[in-house]
Amino acid sequence: MSYGFYIYGILTLPAPQNLNLEGLDRQPVQIQILDGFGVIYSEAQQERYLASRRNLLSHEKVLEEIMQGGDVYDGLRQRYLLPVQFGLLVSSWETVSQQLIRPHQEELTQLLAKLSGCREVSVKVFWDIEAEIQGLLAEHPNLKTERDKLVGQPLSMERVIQIGQTIEQGMSDRKQSIIDVFQGTLNSIAIEVVENTPQMDTMIYNSAYLIPWEAESQFSEHVEALDRQFENRLRIRYNNFTAPYNFARLQLTSSN
Repeated sequence: MSYGFYIYGILTLPAPQNLNLEGLDRQPVQIQILDGFGVIYSEAQQERYLASRRNLLSHEKVLEEIMQGGDVYDGLRQRYLLPVQFGLLVSSWETVSQQLIRPHQEELTQLLAKLSGCREVSVKVFWDIEAEIQGLLAEHPNLKTERDKLVGQPLSMERVIQIGQTIEQGMSDRKQSIIDVFQGTLNSIAIEVVENTPQMDTMIYNSAYLIPWEAESQFSEHVEALDRQFENRLRIRYNNFTAPYNFARLQLTSSN
């Protein structure tokens, strides 16, 4: 039993042929031509898809494989597309045409043109909080002395709070100094930058970059240089290829 169509994204024509890709529920991925665009889809086997790790990875894999299987661009293959948020189901193609393509045709065209010849990469930076506190105290011996007095000594609550705030400000300054280095090194390579909220306490920087397709090797070299600059102080997670969610994501809702 089919529950309509599961949508992955939209791309420009001519659409790829003979994709030979499996999407959610191992259904073949296909392209539907609508109003001058190609809609990437597979037949839905469920009324609603849970955002499980497996399903999310399947959704992302379809987009990445289609992007990597595009036209040759400076020796590499690439195809630009607009990724659709996970979980979009539609009951008919007429719904897609009437509610998405036709009302937003100009916007879709502009977004796809913006992505032409570009790719999204991302950088996440992590640090060791305890190690950074120890580093801060080592650089400010007076602060360490005051902090050590808290152990086994009666201090006023005001003093305890003051020392805590001083350490907090020092950590904030250390964090910002690292972020400034990353921004100064990487932002100039990018066409556009989106800084996202860190996802955990140990993550201090979480940024996505839209860069020219051919600039990835240069960008990668800068990331590696940053890794060497900070030695073992930081852990850097670099994703050199992903669907451009941060720069042209379509926020749609299911028609079911």
